[in-house]
Amino acid sequence: MYLPHRSAIFTACLVLSGCGVTYNSPKVSENNAAYDVSVVEMTPSEVARANNSAYTPKKLPAAFSRSAGAGGSPRGLGSLPAAPEARVQPAPAALALRLPPAAEHPIYQIGIGDVILLATRGTGGAVEQVSGVFAAQNQQQGYTVRDDGAISIPEVGAVTIQGLTIEEAEERVFQRLIQSQFDAEFSLEIAEFKSKRVTIGGAVGTSTLVPVTLTPLTLDQALASAGGIALANQDFGSIRIYRGGELYQIPLETYFKDSEARKLVLLDGDSIYVDNAYDLERAQEFYERQIETLELKQRSRLNAISELQSEIDLRRSELDEQRSNFQSKVDLGAVDRDYVYLTGEVANQNRIPLPFETTASLADVFYENGGFPTTTGDPSQIYVLRANNTKELTAYHLNAKNIVNLTVATKFEMRPDDIIFVREQPITVWGRALQQAFPALISAGATSLE
Repeated sequence: MYLPHRSAIFTACLVLSGCGVTYNSPKVSENNAAYDVSVVEMTPSEVARANNSAYTPKKLPAAFSRSAGAGGSPRGLGSLPAAPEARVQPAPAALALRLPPAAEHPIYQIGIGDVILLATRGTGGAVEQVSGVFAAQNQQQGYTVRDDGAISIPEVGAVTIQGLTIEEAEERVFQRLIQSQFDAEFSLEIAEFKSKRVTIGGAVGTSTLVPVTLTPLTLDQALASAGGIALANQDFGSIRIYRGGELYQIPLETYFKDSEARKLVLLDGDSIYVDNAYDLERAQEFYERQIETLELKQRSRLNAISELQSEIDLRRSELDEQRSNFQSKVDLGAVDRDYVYLTGEVANQNRIPLPFETTASLADVFYENGGFPTTTGDPSQIYVLRANNTKELTAYHLNAKNIVNLTVATKFEMRPDDIIFVREQPITVWGRALQQAFPALISAGATSLE
């Protein structure tokens, strides 16, 4: 009575499990496909060839590349204010000459932003030992006076020289070198004058800032540095000078005739404005803007940094908001992305977005998404399917049964719409086929017993 039962089971196995009727295992085949499929072994040379395909990763918005502190100034100083528009007014009577009080050029005191030059004589000197850049005699090294009024010399440290004359600064640097056990002959010079300036605006070649240096800066020199006077009608022209809260004026006619007016010594903080005699409102607006700039400059460093920090915080908040909005769009799928697809015997079949502004490798995609289970996935049957056009497809085959071959996966760059496929282990195919066939076998056996 058992022979018919066993025969029925055997027959059911042949019918239900044979020829892939009950379980179809996906695989890569060159036949009966919608594409002309070429299976290519994933070797280093083939990987290099595949990576040569043109691809430009998606870019992040500009908010991700900007810094909140870009463009800031620790001293709160901006660019020159733009000259206001001219107002048409009737021409007045001739202007009176009002020169500022005569002033002598003060001894220059080093300020923030100045670039100091230490020049050594001979070899083996302190600055040579400190900086490591002096390979010959009479070499030089520049140091910028920082916001705290100091210069920083390697292996010596910060030396405060703001407010000192050149001689006083040279003596202080010398004392610090001695304290640091360096003995050298050197001279101290100012290479770039940036702490003291005179503002030139109005009807000149170019509005500019003219540095005040060791030698007196005269009015004619300052105007020449700004490209000279560029006033069409000089009959009513004037040069207005704002100094220490007072406004002075020199008619152009007087300026060209009077050498004393041309050789007027300018001081740090002076503002010069060339305009028509009847455009006093324009000059007033210009000076008001300069006053604001000067007030910012004269504030304490702590207040200036506080203001800058507030500005940076506002910029950072704006950038954070832009970045957050972009991330929300990404989360909602409202951003155009490039994707690859992970399928077959993997930990998580999924659509994987490619990263912004860089490429991802096959290994990146695999192991950022759980890899594949080695108990059911066949490491010798890993494929990357890439459509070359509407008719041709390349199946890059990676045999990772030898674990060394996984190094190739770290070099293989993914491209949009790549499909990564891992086939099942042969025993997994058999087990799943049996699992599906088993209920039918039990049913067939029960029927035969009847």
